[in-house]
Amino acid sequence: MGGDHGPHVLLLAARNSLQKLPKLQLTICGHASAYAQFSDDLDVKTRLRVDFVDCDEVVTMTDKPTTALRKKKRSSMRKVIDLVKSGDVQACVSSGNTGALMAIAYYVLKTLPGISRPALISWLPKGQGKKVLLLDLGASVNCDAEGLFQYAVMGSVLAEQCSHIHEPKVALLNVGQEDIKGNTLVKHADQLLRDCPSVNYIGYVEGDEIFSGDADVVVTDGFTGNIALKSSEGIAKLVINEIKQATIETFFARLLSKLALPLLKKLYQRINPDQYNGASLIGLRGIVVKSHGNASAEACYYAIKQAYEEAENAVPDKIKTKIESVLMEH
Repeated sequence: MGGDHGPHVLLLAARNSLQKLPKLQLTICGHASAYAQFSDDLDVKTRLRVDFVDCDEVVTMTDKPTTALRKKKRSSMRKVIDLVKSGDVQACVSSGNTGALMAIAYYVLKTLPGISRPALISWLPKGQGKKVLLLDLGASVNCDAEGLFQYAVMGSVLAEQCSHIHEPKVALLNVGQEDIKGNTLVKHADQLLRDCPSVNYIGYVEGDEIFSGDADVVVTDGFTGNIALKSSEGIAKLVINEIKQATIETFFARLLSKLALPLLKKLYQRINPDQYNGASLIGLRGIVVKSHGNASAEACYYAIKQAYEEAENAVPDKIKTKIESVLMEH
């Protein structure tokens, strides 16, 4: 029921997901009036793959997390997370209030043993059509060295399980690559990772290397990570808009743009933020994926796909096993 554009966007994404993911089964929570037409439009076979749960409360985009947690226990957001806890579903996706989603998920699902705080993590584009995982994106603004270490372990597991990267390369985001650079927090986390053979740690990376370096996973605190994410999204939109504007300014530019159209389409597909929508709240005893509030139906599909892949690969169980083995090493 959340998001900037209303439930119809997620319902369009749901239809798309059911078509593209033949093993997917969906449980849709919200006002019955919001999904009535959607249900009627499904063919009989697809209808068997969808359950609907009527919820008479909604967490709004302006609700405080404490309000959503304490006073809206019958909301659609609370219901999807309750379903994850009970095991009736394997993952949930929401486009709603981020703070409320994190608060409810943290309270209801709890963190995995050995994890102090969950982290928001998402894919970003990298050179040559590759992707990189960045975390934390804002789940915990303040973080200690042990927290960064845990993020590195969790990010490594997600990269390995969902992208099938053997021994993914993990790096810490810093103001320089030299050992003397960085604050006490980063230096302490660096030492913890150097002492952990279970993580393929490659050292520090700077901001520009998020998108061009060797790392498969880049780790930082939630304050810095959120700024890095929003900055990258802004730059991607700027580049796309500037290219569009440049191709219509003159007759010669329009002619060249038609000749270069295949190349421009390929470039757009690589940097289009839609395909990177879906930030996972990892470290919990269940799978929770946050879609952008202003995401399109196509972007919401990628969030659903991310949740599906994490469920298919049993990511929380793999993180739990990895954390337990790392704790035994220390």
